[in-house]
Amino acid sequence: MPKTKDLTVGNPSAVLRRFCLPMFGSILFQQLYNLADSFVAGKLISEDALAAVGNSYEITLIFIAFAFGCNIGCSVIVSKLFGAQRYRDMKTAVHTALTASGVICALLMTAGLLGCIPLLHLIRTPDNIMADSASYLRIYILSLPFVLFYNVANGIFSAIGDSKTPFFFLAASSTANIGMDVLFVKAFGMGVSGVAWATLLCQGVSCILALTFVFLRFHRIETPEKPDRFSWPLLREISAVAVPSILQQSFISVGNIILQGLINGFGSGVIAGYSASVKLNNLVITSFTTLGNGVSNYTAQNLGAEKPDRIPAGHRAALHMIWILAIPLALLYFFAGAPLIRFFLPPEAPVGDALHTGVLFLRIVSPFYFIAALKLVSDGVLRGAGMMRQFMTATFTDLILRVILAFLFSRPFDSAGIWMAWPVGWTIATGMSVHFYQSGIRSSEKAGLSARILRFRHRV
Repeated sequence: MPKTKDLTVGNPSAVLRRFCLPMFGSILFQQLYNLADSFVAGKLISEDALAAVGNSYEITLIFIAFAFGCNIGCSVIVSKLFGAQRYRDMKTAVHTALTASGVICALLMTAGLLGCIPLLHLIRTPDNIMADSASYLRIYILSLPFVLFYNVANGIFSAIGDSKTPFFFLAASSTANIGMDVLFVKAFGMGVSGVAWATLLCQGVSCILALTFVFLRFHRIETPEKPDRFSWPLLREISAVAVPSILQQSFISVGNIILQGLINGFGSGVIAGYSASVKLNNLVITSFTTLGNGVSNYTAQNLGAEKPDRIPAGHRAALHMIWILAIPLALLYFFAGAPLIRFFLPPEAPVGDALHTGVLFLRIVSPFYFIAALKLVSDGVLRGAGMMRQFMTATFTDLILRVILAFLFSRPFDSAGIWMAWPVGWTIATGMSVHFYQSGIRSSEKAGLSARILRFRHRV
């Protein structure tokens, strides 16, 4: 079983490379869940089924926002305690995060089951995909305990420098998910609901395994005193990071839902093309975000160990890594968009709105992946250093601009105008994130970071 990894010693480039590469693998397999759902729906059911899965997916991102917030909030605080070798407090933080996540999960499931149909009507879901959209969304809501607790467990593994264990779980479960999707749809004839049930079962197995290994790992870490089961001060520390991250992701999700409502006005063909292309786009952006999360853990551990001078070197190393990834992906999406979109469409599908929409989306956004990568790495440092106000300012600017410009550009350019809003929002928000990073990290001779270390220690 992989051991914990100290991110405060060794060459920053080598440390981040060894730590983040398994995280990249994990996120690729995690995205296979969504890609498999869209692939099976489009290839084995119909283009309308692909549109239904994509339409529901935008609403599921609200729930994923809470899972992400719980992940990063727990991860950053546990990283700091691990870096400071405060193992008893670290265990208490884990218990606290799991308890709080359980309460959040119960509230989300109640709200989701009661509000899924009104939400689908709110975004103007076409009648021909309403039933399948509702079925997929309800089953996804039932899987929320697995989604939430897996993300917390994944954040704990990342905090202690173990990015390999989650990779193994996801590799197995996401691969099994593809087979289960085909089995439920092809053999059992369950349609879109079969896709959702297959995903729920595979996520459940992955979650249970992850939590089991978390408890086994922490049982092996000895502490002089038994940790507390819950701590209000540590919950406040976790919330200080988690809540802004949840708000950030939630507002992004709400913005995406608003955009989905705008897109739905162009018909199911455009919805299907957007569904396929945005899944491919999310594969890239989520990979970048994963490296940003790794940088957050790196930053937090080094703050806890009072080694803030290592942070700029980590930022540079992460940029080199992420741009090496961005080059082939940008070229692939720009020049090979058509065969990639066809991968999700039924074999007999004619060249129509779905294919045209998907290809155009990829050609507009893919050249700007380098800019998005720079933002997400800089955001990782801001988040790990506790600079949440700056982090949220840049993120909300991106979101607000994308929503406003999508409505403005869609009038003269139809659906193509919606895709044009992505690069503009990314570019302006990236300028803000880089400015916050340079002024708060590199140009202040770490005075602000040292103060955060002292405040953190006094609080916990």
